[in-house]
Amino acid sequence: MWELKDIIMNIGFLDVLDILIVAYISYRLYMLIKETRAEQLIKGILVLVVATKLSELLQLHVLSWILKNTMTVGVIALLIVFQPELRRALEYIGRTKFIDKSFMGLENEQDVSAAIEEIGEAAFSLSRQKIGALIVMERETGLNEIIQTGTRIDSVITRQLLINIFIPNTPLHDGALVIRGSRITAAGCFLPLSDNKNISKELGTRHRAGMGISEMSDAIAVIVSEENGAVSVAREGKLRRNLNMEQLVELLEKDLKPEGEAKKIFKKGESGIEKILNKGRSL
Repeated sequence: MWELKDIIMNIGFLDVLDILIVAYISYRLYMLIKETRAEQLIKGILVLVVATKLSELLQLHVLSWILKNTMTVGVIALLIVFQPELRRALEYIGRTKFIDKSFMGLENEQDVSAAIEEIGEAAFSLSRQKIGALIVMERETGLNEIIQTGTRIDSVITRQLLINIFIPNTPLHDGALVIRGSRITAAGCFLPLSDNKNISKELGTRHRAGMGISEMSDAIAVIVSEENGAVSVAREGKLRRNLNMEQLVELLEKDLKPEGEAKKIFKKGESGIEKILNKGRSL
């Protein structure tokens, strides 16, 4: 009892700071693995650790030897099994922003607004025609490995081109379109599918691919369903479904524009994004 009291009395500012840092890191790591296969693997590891300690206390020598050697080999196995999660964690650390940057390197507010306008118009035109689409917008994390799986385009962003690419039976319609900066970089790209077991069964490959790319990077995916024309946005492994024009624009404005600039666009009369919103309300 007195030892515990002495420990408490000797806790200093640096000790509290140390505890808070460890607690914050533990929380962020938990949020990274939450609702992924890594969560179940962590539970399995904890069971093995507890079983190892119990076997030592109960002097079950054979079982203790097996478990200890399993844990030793398991360190190497963990690096292999947790490769996607480790990569995701390192990318998350690498994306930490010490200096605020605008969407995809576009420093001009008008450039961002024009890109969002074209994407919004194209998405809801495809939605009305019930044509499936998957548009991925690169942000801080590079998507070169994804771009290399498709066909290079390197074109300015226009609604006409976006719509034409996803017209059924055209060469590039069955795949994802990647936007980098102010240009359409590639189309017909293959994306990793999400391993999330909680995704609704009614969602198909296109939605799973959109969620997959948002889990492995900070990219934003706009998805148009070919079954019902519903427009969705995948971001950070989460899916916002059944968006209208105004909601889509607000989401893109929030994530793609520098903080504090997102609201400026709504003060520009009937041009640009405000025109999109008015069209969305009339649908």
